[in-house]
Amino acid sequence: MRLLTTFAIACAAALAPLAHADSFPDKPIALVVPFPPGGPTDAMARTLAAEMKERLGQPMIVENRAGAGGNIGAEFVARAPADGQTLLFGTSGPLAINASLYRKIGYDPVKSFAPVIQVGHLPNILVVHPSVPAKDVKELVAYAKAHPGKLSYASSGNGASSHLAGVLFNSTAGVDLQHVPYKGTGPALNDLLGGQVSMSFTDVLTALPYVKAGKLRALGMASGTRSQALPDVPTIAEQGLKGYDVSVFFGIVAPAGTPADRVKKLNQAFAEVLASPKVKQQFAAQGLEPAPSTAPEQLAKFIQAQMQTWAAVVRQSGAQLD
Repeated sequence: MRLLTTFAIACAAALAPLAHADSFPDKPIALVVPFPPGGPTDAMARTLAAEMKERLGQPMIVENRAGAGGNIGAEFVARAPADGQTLLFGTSGPLAINASLYRKIGYDPVKSFAPVIQVGHLPNILVVHPSVPAKDVKELVAYAKAHPGKLSYASSGNGASSHLAGVLFNSTAGVDLQHVPYKGTGPALNDLLGGQVSMSFTDVLTALPYVKAGKLRALGMASGTRSQALPDVPTIAEQGLKGYDVSVFFGIVAPAGTPADRVKKLNQAFAEVLASPKVKQQFAAQGLEPAPSTAPEQLAKFIQAQMQTWAAVVRQSGAQLD
């Protein structure tokens, strides 16, 4: 009898981790978006979340925790229990740029998170007001060199990717575009459309309707590849500025220490959703380009590489935020 009891206890102990793994998730999962509702990041997160219940058996609820360029939401997830129930829908800001841009942040983009999956990237696009005579990047560079300090570019704020894109363009092309920061993409776009500023490095989703309406002229994609939304617009790199790529990436991470079996289950579920024709079509309409790999380890390597790239650009910009 004692032998049977011991055997039963041993079997129960061996099966416990499997039962624990199989029961995950046993309640709704929070997908934290570190930006306000209504923007492209929020829209993408909600597109994914809406499809996850079918794969995981539990709803995924989007929570907006905005502030400090994404740092507030990122720190919230970094300090959440490492059980896979709280995830971050991160972007280039909180996962790569902010570590160099802010004097102090309450998390480490590498050490504080367990990468789950890379979702894709949203290309930035260089658009100019129709009054700018250049028809492509080469003509823009030639005009800027002939008229130093005359051309200006709008950004959504100091340290934003739309600001740092201009810094990298200046250093790569050897020109002097004047930076004009705004409090958000909306005000920057309004002044660009009104001709108060010459150009902007904005996301393709924002620029697309104005390019199609002829209110802005697209000179080049500020990403490594052309956009499926505007396939006829060549990249800036194709036009002579080799290696130029300032697209915004999106990735999902969990708190560091999240069990590997839960990360794997989440990764598989997200990968299935990303591969579905319905979501592919929705993301294409939102301007999102798919990631080259959905493996968690690839996202980890990508985040580290992006941190190094953006750190150099932040140093060039001289931007520093508290």
